[in-house]
Amino acid sequence: MITIYGIKNCDTMKKARVWLDAAGVAYAFHDYKAAGIERARLEGWARQVGWERLLNRAGTTFRKLPDKDRDGLDERRAIALMLAQPAMIKRPVLELGDRLLVGFKPDDYAAAVKRK
Repeated sequence: MITIYGIKNCDTMKKARVWLDAAGVAYAFHDYKAAGIERARLEGWARQVGWERLLNRAGTTFRKLPDKDRDGLDERRAIALMLAQPAMIKRPVLELGDRLLVGFKPDDYAAAVKRK
């Protein structure tokens, strides 16, 4: 089962979901802003793709953090921030069984869905 994780009203999420719908791909949607995210899942993602790739440093939630919270980040602190404020997780995150895509690029989605 394919699961897409993100925030309902995010523009990039909307593009990804429109792409999946148009491609006829069945998926479950998990809004991690409304439903949260489990520590174990987030830690697993970090092991798979790296915490740096998961952390949305470009978003306003991250940019509004005090300098002391942004400076010198390591995996433990970044995961704690993302758990406390899931809007700091880059989106979408697409789980394809053993494969994980972070962000939305139509070509990457097309290649990944073909592999499934």
